[in-house]
Amino acid sequence: MFALLDRIPEGSHIAVIRLRSLGDCVLTTPALVLLKQHRPDLQIGLVVEDRFTGVFEGLDEVARTLQPDAYAIARWEPQLLLNLHGGSRSMWLTAMSGAREKVGFAHHAYNFVYNAKIPRAQEILGQERPVHTAEHLASAMFWLGVPISEIPRAKLFTPPRAKAPDRAYSVIHPYASAPEKAWGATRFKAIAHYLREQAGLKPIVLAGPGDSTDEFQDFEVLQNAPLTEVKSVIAGAQLFVGNDSGPAHIAAAFGIPVTVLFGASNPVTWAPWRTEAQVLTSPTGMADIEVNQVLAAVETLRVRA
Repeated sequence: MFALLDRIPEGSHIAVIRLRSLGDCVLTTPALVLLKQHRPDLQIGLVVEDRFTGVFEGLDEVARTLQPDAYAIARWEPQLLLNLHGGSRSMWLTAMSGAREKVGFAHHAYNFVYNAKIPRAQEILGQERPVHTAEHLASAMFWLGVPISEIPRAKLFTPPRAKAPDRAYSVIHPYASAPEKAWGATRFKAIAHYLREQAGLKPIVLAGPGDSTDEFQDFEVLQNAPLTEVKSVIAGAQLFVGNDSGPAHIAAAFGIPVTVLFGASNPVTWAPWRTEAQVLTSPTGMADIEVNQVLAAVETLRVRA
């Protein structure tokens, strides 16, 4: 296999473009771990939007997060730029980076800006099957020259909490980026009652700035919290229940047992990576997933206070 990394001088700066979103950023970390394990001398600059820099906060693998700005990237003086995003903005940043080696997946539009194009993950892994997003991103590292090996769990850092929780708790995330990915607040409310009354787990509901929390007035709600705090709260939970979303991937990164409901997204590609999980789908849409099915999935995980 072509080993582009062999041409990168020791101690070089490289830049990795991963502009967004939360789940994609979390699932990029296994690839960064593999790269840094193979070439600990490299200094990785992670190009990411401000709202997602907290994903990479505290990681030894990332020397610096960089603004999605051509000047900021050029000042980093990368020998190699790896574009894991693939959108038009990331292509422009790649072209203007000044990197000697400009690398990205061959299926990206405008891939003429690359001087090295990464083939399909299936070709790299030698397995003709649907691949998980973590596998897809890690395959880029294998193609660059990292020896093919087991792809680790996503890696996140959170400092110890200043005050330990007073009781065991679960985290519920009933919201999603699109209506077709949301199961419904009323149903999640029923799950929250069950966890509190039957499993002895205090429910903590995660909500974004624009989410209505009217259904959850009987429970603790963490709304519009900084990503650092969200990571900390999820890391201390005994269980996560929610829609397919970025917080579900955070829970998986910390090894928390998860129950996740899928709508339009493909669970083969986006299921929780390397944690104990129950994934629920319905061929007719997630609205047809019953409350009793979710409760049965939660019971399968055998989590109690």
